[in-house]
Amino acid sequence: MRRCFVDTNVFLYARGGEHPYREPCRTVLRAARDGRIALDASVEVVQEFAHVLLRRGLRREDTIEEATEVRAQCQMHDFDTGVLSETLRLLRRHPDLDVRDAVHAATVLRADVNEIISVDVAFDAVDGVRRLDPIGLADHLTTEPDG
Repeated sequence: MRRCFVDTNVFLYARGGEHPYREPCRTVLRAARDGRIALDASVEVVQEFAHVLLRRGLRREDTIEEATEVRAQCQMHDFDTGVLSETLRLLRRHPDLDVRDAVHAATVLRADVNEIISVDVAFDAVDGVRRLDPIGLADHLTTEPDG
């Protein structure tokens, strides 16, 4: 089964309002729920998701429930000193990469997952990380024989 790291923005677009990425992100998450792809994430993805929901004013209990659901959908990876070292290396090499994206890319590299589902094109510049746009991936998933 294909394993992909999933960026926070996939969960945020899937739960959000009308947007061109909403349905493709939902398709990706349904494929994971149905066992057609496996999702990996770092603890930082769940933290970032909860942070955004709280900042947007969602009730704390609802945020905790949704973050728990996100966590349950993914194989989780820790943010440790190895990921931190890789994050700092990536920040030096890629001036357009923000810190959270560098953490996600570092986790991808350290976990040997190699693909990240994200709308963020900044990942395209990171050697060893292949970004899958949710729209293209959703199209692929819906045209597969099992999709």
